[in-house]
Amino acid sequence: MKATRLDKLLANLGYGSRREIQALARAGAIRLDGAEIADAGARIPLAPDLPERLSVDGEGLDPLPGLCLMLHKPLGVTCSHKEAGPLVYGLFPERWRRRDPPLSTVGRLDKETSGLLLVTDDGALLHRIIAPKARVAKRYQVALDRPLRGDEGDILASGTLMLEGEDSPLLPVAFEGHDATHCAVTLTEGRYHQVRRMFAALGNHVAALHRDRVGGLDLPAGLEPGGYRILDAAGIAALFAG
Repeated sequence: MKATRLDKLLANLGYGSRREIQALARAGAIRLDGAEIADAGARIPLAPDLPERLSVDGEGLDPLPGLCLMLHKPLGVTCSHKEAGPLVYGLFPERWRRRDPPLSTVGRLDKETSGLLLVTDDGALLHRIIAPKARVAKRYQVALDRPLRGDEGDILASGTLMLEGEDSPLLPVAFEGHDATHCAVTLTEGRYHQVRRMFAALGNHVAALHRDRVGGLDLPAGLEPGGYRILDAAGIAALFAG
């Protein structure tokens, strides 16, 4: 089992500098299985249950590196570290914003789109999900300004629809109509503002957009906007099972 220095682990999880962590250890604020760890340089096995066994200032350890989160992104927040205004990273504990490797969104949902957003510090997993050859499907619930014509499903499934400013057609998109102005679309690409642009190409305008599935993983009905859950191995596997 891989082991690492305690001060390095805690510094990478955002608890402070190594000097600050050494001070915490000297003060008896770090405990493993109930026993104080006075030596911040001690090597600690990275067991999966370490967050339940190790405490800092009386609180359980934050999730270990390799974290993958399912977030219900609310409207009005941006998938960025630097842009002005509310950011998705502000929805997490403040300390998580100092993690190294940092948390990153898996792709983006624009400010006016809500729904299922994955966030991870695992670069290999991120690239595995977004890799074009993976073709991880994403389903969106769409509200439109104008009634559907009736031929949208056939056009989207044909793989011939061109977006303005591009020179290759979209891959086939699955379409499910709900009523005159509501539908669901499932796509395997991630072109810039793809859903909004493809309905514009069909002569309509997206009034509201919500993503409720990625791969085989559905956004739980009980997960409120701004809420998040840590994905376990089964949840991560579900991403590639859709």
